[in-house]
Amino acid sequence: MTAASPPAISTEGLVKNFGPHRALDGLDLRAERGQVLGVLGPNGAGKTTAVRILATLLRADAGEARVAGHDVRSEPHAVRRSIGLSGQYSAVDHNLTGYENLHMVARLHDMSHARARERARDLLEHFRLREAADRPAKGYSGGMRRRLDLAAALVSRPSVVILDEPTTGLDPRGRMETWQVVSELVGDGTTVLLTTQYLEEADALADDIVVIDHGRVIAEGSSEELKSLLGGERLDVVAARARDLPALVSALEGVGSGEVAVDERSLRARVAVETGSRALIAAVRRLDALEVEVQDVGLHRPTLDDVFLTLTGRVTEDSGRAEESADDDGTAGTPSRAAGGR
Repeated sequence: MTAASPPAISTEGLVKNFGPHRALDGLDLRAERGQVLGVLGPNGAGKTTAVRILATLLRADAGEARVAGHDVRSEPHAVRRSIGLSGQYSAVDHNLTGYENLHMVARLHDMSHARARERARDLLEHFRLREAADRPAKGYSGGMRRRLDLAAALVSRPSVVILDEPTTGLDPRGRMETWQVVSELVGDGTTVLLTTQYLEEADALADDIVVIDHGRVIAEGSSEELKSLLGGERLDVVAARARDLPALVSALEGVGSGEVAVDERSLRARVAVETGSRALIAAVRRLDALEVEVQDVGLHRPTLDDVFLTLTGRVTEDSGRAEESADDDGTAGTPSRAAGGR
């Protein structure tokens, strides 16, 4: 009987402190080979700190981590040879052309001039950047720069790719292009660890999802398994005016089967209901009696948004807005990729 293959990424009990702040508090992760592990969490949950440890850019204070079969503490060079890393902030040199960026990275991976030229041209073709190959990257769109950054992370054909919020700040087209690249990577057998705040991104791409908050895992499973934790349907109502939110919450408390979740920014309230359409009718009657004007009302099955809100008590950031937040430890952005294996 053949023994099961070890996971491509595994961590056990990772702890990392920055002064009095504990960024990771016993984090356990497991990414199987050839799959996408989605790591969800709000800002400050520990996502980027975990990425930096896995990429050998930080040392954990406690716990163990292995990537592609190598221990990140005792075999950092082997880990770096096995991974590609693309962070929230592109590491593309904007003054170099697309070709020059990729050729430079290939040379840093000890490829000959001829092999580096060939690899750069292949990647430009694969990432649909051939026509822009000889233009400075500063003239690229956000989506093009992201594709170039991902191409650079793949120069050495890594078996594991770590993407730390790769679509931050991209427009919808750029995000869809990045999703396509991730799907192609997995189709070629690459393991991907994807950290994100965008729930539809995890829903679309991840085979397994881990939700972390305050540096620890609070839930894990497939998208459908996480949604099934909540069960039933959700009644979702958007108030027309902020002053009506208290009355809206009061109305929903009378028809729901749990606590009413409120997002004051969007004037939205939602609650789990067991009776579906009957709860909807009852809520509309209550709102009418209280003279609460609403912009939208409806029923839907639980989504990852509902799971995230229930587990963390917070909504994620607006997926259409660029993030300007600091990393988990309050420092500047993550380097785009680990140095290649030297």
